[in-house]
Amino acid sequence: MKLLVINGPNINMLGIREKNIYGSQTYESLLRFIRQVCQENGVEVECFQSNHEGAIVDAIQAAYQKFDGIVINPAAYTHTSVAILDALKAVSLPAVEVHLSNIYEREPFRHVSYAGMACVRSFYGHGFEGYRLAILHLKELLGQ
Repeated sequence: MKLLVINGPNINMLGIREKNIYGSQTYESLLRFIRQVCQENGVEVECFQSNHEGAIVDAIQAAYQKFDGIVINPAAYTHTSVAILDALKAVSLPAVEVHLSNIYEREPFRHVSYAGMACVRSFYGHGFEGYRLAILHLKELLGQ
């Protein structure tokens, strides 16, 4: 099983930005966590991060017939990007949405998730652990 993990804008600033919300662990720590979880579970993984909506759409489209599933944290694009929603729908790969914080305990505009509309499951408010939950959910869903 091969998964693509996509992280959106400002996730690369973990450990610097809003530590009261996102904690002090860095993006590199997140990547190590994801790779470790995948290694422990026999899952191939490729990680991608961009601050640019079109680059995220391109990555989703490039995943078609290359990956078995997608874990996506669209970050701020969660609440604004119909383009990411449409890309997820177009490739028809099972996708799981992850958010480090609980988007439903934050500002009302964060309560809408366009990307989540194309995902088979969402995990929010679990910090890094949300990525483990998403990976294991896809592994189970795909019968791996």
